Amino acid sequence: MNLDLTGKTALVCGSTQGIGKASAIELALLGANVVLVARNEESLKAALKDLDVSKGQKHNFLCADFQQPNQLKEKVESFIAANGVVHILLNNTGGPPSGLIQNAKVEEFLQAFNNHLVCNHILVQAVLDGMKKEKYGRVINIISTSVKIPLKNLGVSNTIRAAVANWSKTLANEVASFGITVNNVLPGATFTGRLQSIIENKSNNTGESLNEIKNEMEKEIPLGRFADSSEIANAVAFLASPAASYITGINVPVDGGRTGSL
Repeated sequence: MNLDLTGKTALVCGSTQGIGKASAIELALLGANVVLVARNEESLKAALKDLDVSKGQKHNFLCADFQQPNQLKEKVESFIAANGVVHILLNNTGGPPSGLIQNAKVEEFLQAFNNHLVCNHILVQAVLDGMKKEKYGRVINIISTSVKIPLKNLGVSNTIRAAVANWSKTLANEVASFGITVNNVLPGATFTGRLQSIIENKSNNTGESLNEIKNEMEKEIPLGRFADSSEIANAVAFLASPAASYITGINVPVDGGRTGSL
């Protein structure tokens, strides 16, 4: 199985913590040159030190804020013009706040749409020409199992994640003939800051303890535990590799069996 990413460059968003950072680490271990993208420069510099360089990889970072799409567009286009082709794009950014959809403000939908779909689209348009020329491209979107079954108390997230999944499938069909694949990784309950925030929010609303909520959530997972970020990153790394060249346009749940549908 060919998992070698030597000579390939990966642009990894949200890469200073959680799934994004774990994915950057795995891609670097397979030989990729990794470009970390996040909004905090100090965190980016710290994360850069955790990337493998044993194969001569040259890593870099780009400081950008997804809440400013126009600025993101300018920075990414300038970076690519100066540094060359990006072969692998990992779209990943923090999800919208939890809450009932009936209570959601219009502004919350607009912000989430910009952070997720609009910024994903800006990044794809920036990297696509290079991928076509190289006849190698991997676009991987970190979304959520909610694109299969909506999750309780995540109204805005459920809505926007579904939009991203449909955007992704449409894109996959358009670019497949260029040797470019587009796939979605759907993490289940993964022990990240995002999950901790959801647990704390539920605790505040219900009065249940953090441990009670954690135990309830784990009981819904056939494997009986939360995922580690590295387990999600393993799926990302495979889809980024030459071995996944005939896989495109799919949703891959990495959820310990929790999602109740095929």
